Amino acid sequence: MKDGFQPSWRGPKLNEEERAMAMDASQIEQLIKEAMPDATVEIRDLAGDGDHYAAHVTSIAFKGKNRVQQHQLVYAALKGRMGGELHALALQTSIPEDA
Repeated sequence: MKDGFQPSWRGPKLNEEERAMAMDASQIEQLIKEAMPDATVEIRDLAGDGDHYAAHVTSIAFKGKNRVQQHQLVYAALKGRMGGELHALALQTSIPEDA
């Protein structure tokens, strides 16, 4: 963008230190799969800034759990990185159809 201007929906422009701290999609997927090896993980970078993602996680680990508990499992898999290295994660969870 010209003169450092960035539309507000993209959030503030990351400086070098913040960019170095941001997580990439493969790191997010790896952490989730370490905690839930059967998981299917689809991740999209929502703003192109490496800081705002959407994830759809499908796992048998979610069976018998409500939506809040399912999301808590994913957040636990991220080992405290939410709000730090990972600013925002729009999360969808589901159970495999054959479970």
